[in-house]
Amino acid sequence: MIQLRWFLSLILGVGLSLGSIYVPRAESADSVPNALKSLIEKINTAANSRDNQKLMALYGDQFATTDGLTAESFSKALISLWENYPDLQYTTKLQSWDKTEKGWTAKTLTIIEGSSETSGRVIQLKATIKARQTFQNGKLLHQEILTERTELNSGSNPPKVNIKLPDIVQVGEKFYFDVIVQEPLNEDLLAGTAISERVDSNRYLDPGVMELELLQAGGLFKQIKASEKPESRWLSALLVRKDGITLVTQRVRFQ
Repeated sequence: MIQLRWFLSLILGVGLSLGSIYVPRAESADSVPNALKSLIEKINTAANSRDNQKLMALYGDQFATTDGLTAESFSKALISLWENYPDLQYTTKLQSWDKTEKGWTAKTLTIIEGSSETSGRVIQLKATIKARQTFQNGKLLHQEILTERTELNSGSNPPKVNIKLPDIVQVGEKFYFDVIVQEPLNEDLLAGTAISERVDSNRYLDPGVMELELLQAGGLFKQIKASEKPESRWLSALLVRKDGITLVTQRVRFQ
């Protein structure tokens, strides 16, 4: 077996999407509350300038996520993210917002792309995250990630894959996690593995280890039983061949 240290994407804990705001055509840009729009722009500016002090000043002292991140652990994760992916680009769609007694709740869909270089190997990252944020008294106070998928690619020809995996599963039910390589393998050898881990704030800074095995088919095909209690899990698949590596992580909620 081959052991390969893998990445649990730190961007999954970033909180508010940091890109420039985009309002779908079905919504009027004029209907976005000016104070909410201004707050998003300030967070965007601070993040893109890598100014952690200014950014964290826009987060409430009691900021927390449903994954267990606090303002302190979030700040550490974000600094590590900037160090590893210095060229991240964010594209955000503000899907909806609601007025609350002290502020707003907002749903955003964010696509994040960037690259990293480790030991001469370039890693391309793409993530899609849907989240719900709560703002009070002009600061970001709470975040819940609704759906997420992160893909990391490296090499001249990383495997292109299709993922079949639900975002939500009923507790105790069985479901399938299929990762199918799109192109024929021909004579290439394919190695890989899949793992399931409980979403835990500690994993943002301490990713796990994956053990590879040679695969007899063009992908990974797993049947999994959901836990008997509500929780979120990261399901990850790693595929490796001689000229490329693909790692995909997707969140599944058991409820």
